[in-house]
Amino acid sequence: RFQGTARTTLQRVCIESVSMACAVSYWTRHARTIITSGSAWRTVINNCAFPVRSNSTKAGRLNHVAIAVPDLHAAADAYRGVLGVEVSEPQHVPEHGVTVVFVNLPNTRLELLHPLGDDSPITNFLKKYPSGGLHHICLETKDIKASMQHISSTSTRLLNENPKIGAHGNPVVFLHPKDMSGVLVEFEETK
Repeated sequence: RFQGTARTTLQRVCIESVSMACAVSYWTRHARTIITSGSAWRTVINNCAFPVRSNSTKAGRLNHVAIAVPDLHAAADAYRGVLGVEVSEPQHVPEHGVTVVFVNLPNTRLELLHPLGDDSPITNFLKKYPSGGLHHICLETKDIKASMQHISSTSTRLLNENPKIGAHGNPVVFLHPKDMSGVLVEFEETK
């Protein structure tokens, strides 16, 4: 019973977006009081040093899914022809070492990535996966600096210390894929 109660309480705390480390720390100090309390999870939340995430640090909607491609023009033609969707003109983004084309869908976009120069990170990706494939997903945030601070506080690694300007002209930052279940995640600040 004790283990089940502890597990349930900690799960509820996680749902409320409170730091797991805080919850465990508070739990170990006040287990007996929490077990007898009718609102155990509120007790933990109210006594943790870490605040619930604000709206400015929460991930927003899916902005785009990026796909690395070995031939940008052939891929753009395929998406245009097969899906019957609007495809943008190629855009060079030297700061990230890529040329991009956006495939506009009703609810999001696909971003086709092609290397711009030999030192592009996409060059290495295409060496590993010559046919191309899913490169990253991009989520929106209202405040990139606040999101970066929150992400760093969770021990998730950022691939760059400062935001760079992305293909849409907005600040972006990438999270290490090893800390995100093998997925490269980009955050993009949108207004």
